[in-house]
Amino acid sequence: MRRAVLPGSFDPITNGHYDIIKRALPLFDEIIIAIGVNADKKYMFSLEERKAFIEKTFAGEPKIKVETYQGLTTDFCHQKQAQFILRGLRNPADFEFEKAIAHTNRFLTKIETVFLLTAASTSFISSSIVRDVIRNNGEYTKLVPPPVRI
Repeated sequence: MRRAVLPGSFDPITNGHYDIIKRALPLFDEIIIAIGVNADKKYMFSLEERKAFIEKTFAGEPKIKVETYQGLTTDFCHQKQAQFILRGLRNPADFEFEKAIAHTNRFLTKIETVFLLTAASTSFISSSIVRDVIRNNGEYTKLVPPPVRI
C-alpha cells in the first residue's frame, strides 16, 4: 500500500491544501492528513475545529484519514507505516525550505518526500494570509473550502 502523510498545522485548511490533496489522490492508496500539535504555537482555530474542517471537506473520500500528532513527522510516518511525505510547493522559497527537510528525512529515515506544485489559481494562498483576512473581517470565503466558511 502506498501511504503518504501530509503534515501541517492547517490553521485553517485552504483551497491550496485542498488542491494538492485532490491531485495527490490518484498517486496514493491512502493519504493521512496529519495535524501537527505544537504547544509553543498560538492557533486561531482549536485542534478540534481544524480536524473537523478537514474531515468535513473530505467527507466521503475513503482514501483520506485525518489524524493529529506530536513530535517528528518521520516518527509519525513510521507509526503509520507511511512510505511518503506529501508537500505542496507555492514558490521557490518553499522549495528551498522543504528541500532541506526532505534531504534530512531521507538521510535519517529513508522516507521519501513527494512535492506537488500548487495550481496557479491557488499559489498565493497561505493559512497565514487567510488568518489575517479573517482577523480583519475581510472576504476570506474564496480562499477556503466550504466547511471553513464560518
